[in-house]
Amino acid sequence: MIKHDDEGAMGLILNRPTDNTVTEVWKMVGDEDIECPQPIFFGGPVTGPLVALHRLKGAAEAEVLPGIYFAAHKDKLAKLVRQTSKPFRFFTGYAGWAEGQLESELQAGGWLTSKVNKKLIFQPADDLWEQVTRTIGEAILNKAVKPKHVPADPSLN
Repeated sequence: MIKHDDEGAMGLILNRPTDNTVTEVWKMVGDEDIECPQPIFFGGPVTGPLVALHRLKGAAEAEVLPGIYFAAHKDKLAKLVRQTSKPFRFFTGYAGWAEGQLESELQAGGWLTSKVNKKLIFQPADDLWEQVTRTIGEAILNKAVKPKHVPADPSLN
């Protein structure tokens, strides 16, 4: 979730890489050629500008979590692609909700939620969904069962 206030909400899907790389897309939007084979991610169904989540404070437009930043302006994105020391992830599109829409979906039980694990934001996307749903499932299970009786991998029972 990037922004959530009285006007609505905006977020990014973290686990859907596209077939396009930063190098390919940067040729269309940038002024210079760069070599960056990481994928552009599908951020959501709402069309929007190229945006990034990253850890480079000097390219920040907003801090979404301590040490995790958001950028959409071309000059900030250019700073990201020119450096290699801090992780970043580029997105095309975003997920958006009108005023009160997300709250209604949450109240209806349409979403499972979890506190963010900042370490997962820049991890490979192939098992991100599994890692997050396992965390949510464990939190639910821990409320119902005494944790000392649950093995680390319950599927081995």
